[in-house]
Amino acid sequence: MVRIVSLIASATEIVAALGCEDQLVARSHECDFPPTVNGLPACTARNIDVTANSLEIDAEIKKIVTDGLSIYDVDAEQLKALKPDIIITQSQCDVCAVSETQLQTAVVNWIDHQTKIISLEPNGLSDIWTDIQKVADAIGVPNRGATLISSLLARLHDIETKTATLPIRPSVVCIEWISPLMAAGNWVPELVHLAGGINLLGEAGKHSPWMEWTALESANPDIILIIPCGFEIDRSRAELSALTALPGWQALNAVQRRQTFIADGNQYFNRPGPRIVDSAEILAEILHPLIFSFEYRQSRWQKL
Repeated sequence: MVRIVSLIASATEIVAALGCEDQLVARSHECDFPPTVNGLPACTARNIDVTANSLEIDAEIKKIVTDGLSIYDVDAEQLKALKPDIIITQSQCDVCAVSETQLQTAVVNWIDHQTKIISLEPNGLSDIWTDIQKVADAIGVPNRGATLISSLLARLHDIETKTATLPIRPSVVCIEWISPLMAAGNWVPELVHLAGGINLLGEAGKHSPWMEWTALESANPDIILIIPCGFEIDRSRAELSALTALPGWQALNAVQRRQTFIADGNQYFNRPGPRIVDSAEILAEILHPLIFSFEYRQSRWQKL
């Protein structure tokens, strides 16, 4: 049996979806789905205060990066003791999880040819499917990878088929961080398009951009979806005053029409694993409630 350590939450979900959860021997501190993985030892820890508000978290992260330090600690001794065959990490974002570079530095003194480091780099939807197959191949279950990808694509196809001929597509802005403001990029613009919307800020396949308040005012979208990275719904609600108190918020088209929504940005939109398809379904349900009903409302998204 292959011994797997996953240091990124999306990879842990991929391993489980491939039917290989029993081969996981450790996880990152952020890996929490499926819930059964919480019993595994965690080999990483944060170096930031996640109980601070959005602005303070952002300032702390920027200072750590500027000082050349890491946002995460890696327990190299625990990793060594576990003797994994595969360690899965990522090279997409130094803020999101332990990076490949940091992991290589942590394990350079003991890693050998028997331990493989698999690094994921999802920038768009197609990269997520590539990463799923990469993990499946590394574990030795390539056919399961192909089957999983096929089932996920089939669900997306069902959505796209229903939205392809819509006469009206609402304009959408997805907010990935509240203070300072950040629009959602990477795969989120693709999800908006699949779900029958027109994405206004943030570009598919590119990192999420910081934006000025005037950019949101100028975009003046039909719908605003708030999905802060790493925040679940209750945590995001606690931060909303930093957004809703901005001058001109009440005059926005989406606010006037009561088309502002909040969704779980931690478990879904910002986690590039199998549940990214759930994210597309959430969007479809929000954008076109007369066409789609996946029964996600309240548990995975709410109206402001």
